Amino acid sequence: MSGQRLGTIVSLELTQRTRSVAWYVLLGVFALLLIIVTALSFLAWGSTEDPGAAIYSTIVYITLLLIVLVSPTLSGNAINGDRDAATLAPVQVTLATTAEILIGKFLAAWITGLAFVAVAAPFLLGATIVGGGDAATIAISLLVLVIEVGVIAAIGVALSGILSRPLFSVATTYLVVAGLVIGTVVAFALVGFSVRSEATSHYRSYNYDEYQGDTFPCMPGEESSGEYPCDEDAEITCGEWQVSTYEVPRFDHVWWLLAANPFVILADATPTQFNQYGSPVDLFGQIKTGVRMAQQPPDLEQRWDDCSREVPEDSPTPEEIIMQSTPSWFVGLSLQVLLAAGLMWWAWARTRTPAGRLPKGTRIA
Repeated sequence: MSGQRLGTIVSLELTQRTRSVAWYVLLGVFALLLIIVTALSFLAWGSTEDPGAAIYSTIVYITLLLIVLVSPTLSGNAINGDRDAATLAPVQVTLATTAEILIGKFLAAWITGLAFVAVAAPFLLGATIVGGGDAATIAISLLVLVIEVGVIAAIGVALSGILSRPLFSVATTYLVVAGLVIGTVVAFALVGFSVRSEATSHYRSYNYDEYQGDTFPCMPGEESSGEYPCDEDAEITCGEWQVSTYEVPRFDHVWWLLAANPFVILADATPTQFNQYGSPVDLFGQIKTGVRMAQQPPDLEQRWDDCSREVPEDSPTPEEIIMQSTPSWFVGLSLQVLLAAGLMWWAWARTRTPAGRLPKGTRIA
C-alpha cells in the first residue's frame, strides 16, 4: 500500500466535497444549531452546581447526534456515486489498488465528519472554561467521539461499495445507524418486558381498625406534641401479613443489547464526575447510571414491615451502582469495529478488479 497514492485519493475526495457551496452551508447550519443548543444549555444548567460539565456533555451529545444524522449522506454514496458518474473506472485502471481506493474514501469521509467536531470545538472550549472540566473526561469523550465518527464513515463507505444504487446505499446506511442508535433501545425495552419473573411482596402494618379513639394512635417510640397530636395510651396490634405476587421485567438479562449503542458507548467509556451526594453532574454519568442500573437484578422477595423498628437500608447512590457494576463500552465498540471491518471487506470483494461478475445495470466506465 502506497502512502502517496492513498494521500492522492484522500485529497481528490476532499477537494470534491469542499468544492461545493452546499458543504459550507451545511457547516453553517451545524454551527447555528450548536449556538442555539449552547445557549439553551447555559439556561438549563446555569443554576446547577457544576454547569460546565453538564453543558460540555450536552454539546458532545448534540454533536454526535448531528453527525449521526449527516454522516450517512456524506459517505453512503462514496463508491457507487463515482461509478454512476463514470469517475471510478479511471481510478481503478491506475496503480491504485482496491484497498487503497476504499481506505482513501473512508479516510476522506472520516475527515469530513471530523470537520463537524472542529466546528463544535469552540463551544466545547467555552463549556470547559465555564466549568473547569476534568481532563480525563474531556480527553476520553473526544477520543470516543472521533472513533464513532470513523465507524459511521466506514459503514457508509462500505455499503456504497456493496450496493450498486447510491440512493439505496444511503438509505441502508441510515437504517444500519438507526439500528445501532434506536434499534438497540427498542430491542432492550421489548425483550426486557418480554422476559419477566414473578416477584412476591410481603406487607404488614398496624391494625388501626381496632382503635376507636378520637386521635390517631402514636407509633412505638413516638410522643404526642401540639403540632402532631397522637394518643400515647392507645394499644394497637400488628395486622396479618399481606402477600401479593406480580411480574417484573428482567432488564438485567438483556442490558447487553445497549452495549453497541454509540451514545451508551460514549457515556460508559467516559469517566464520571460526581457531586458530594454521589450523583453524576453531567449527561455522561446520568446515561451511564441508567445503563448500569439495568444490570442490577430486581428484588423478587420484598418485605415491608411497619411494625418493625429496624431502620431500612438506604438505597445505593449512583456512584455506588456504577462502582459495583460492569462496564460494557469495550464490548460495544468492538462489535461496531467488527461490523465496519466486515462490511469493508465485503465492499472490497465487490469492488476489486478485474471483476468476475457485476450486478445487472452496473456502469463500468
